[in-house]
Amino acid sequence: MRTLIAKPAAVAIVLFARAITAVRAIWSGEGLPPRRCVYFANHSSHGDFILVWAVLPPRMRAETRPVAGAEYWLKSKLSTFIGRDVFNSVLIQRDREHRTQDPIVQMADAIDSGSSLIVFPEGTRNQTEEPLLPFKSGIFHLAEARPDIDFVPVWINNLNRVMPKGEIVPIPLICTVTFGSPMQLESGEAKKDFLERLRAAMLALSPKTAGAGE
Repeated sequence: MRTLIAKPAAVAIVLFARAITAVRAIWSGEGLPPRRCVYFANHSSHGDFILVWAVLPPRMRAETRPVAGAEYWLKSKLSTFIGRDVFNSVLIQRDREHRTQDPIVQMADAIDSGSSLIVFPEGTRNQTEEPLLPFKSGIFHLAEARPDIDFVPVWINNLNRVMPKGEIVPIPLICTVTFGSPMQLESGEAKKDFLERLRAAMLALSPKTAGAGE
C-alpha cells in the first residue's frame, strides 16, 4: 500500500515544488550526465534536494537517491514515508554513537546498485552570510571508494528566500538549479586539494560569483 501511494505522492511534491519556485535546470555544455553520478550541491534549506530531484528528467529522477540525515527523516511516520518511500533516500545516522552502518559503505552500495546520489558536502544547512560552509570529508572518502564515479557540482539559487528559516508558508520566487561539468578524484590527489576543487567548481556556478567576474 505504501509503495502504491509513494509514486503519486512523489509526482505531487514535484508539481508543488515547480509551482512555488518555477524552478528550471541550467545544464553545462556537456548536457545531461551520461551515466550514474554523485550530484553535490549547496545546502540552505530542507527543500534543496527536492529541487535537484524535481528538475531531473523522470528516468534519471527514478534512479537518483538523496543522501539525508536519518534522525530528521525518521522522526515521524509521515516524514519516514516521505524520506524512505517517496524519495528512496539513503538515510545516514549522523550521530556516530548510534550508527549501525558505515555511511560511506551505504553510499557506495547505493551507487553499486545503479543509483545516482544527491549529497550536500557542507553537512548541514548554511545559515551564515558565507556562500559555503567548510566541506566535510565524507565526499572525499566516497570518491576514494568509487574513483570511477563522476561528481557533478550543482548550485541551487533562491530557495533560501522561498522558505526562510522559521517560516511555514513558502514565498513564490523563481529558482534555478545549475549543473556543472563532471569531475573525478585524480590519482594521488590529497583530500584538501580535492575538497577545494569541488568547492571552487560549486562557487563558479553561483550567480553572485559569476556576476562578480563580469
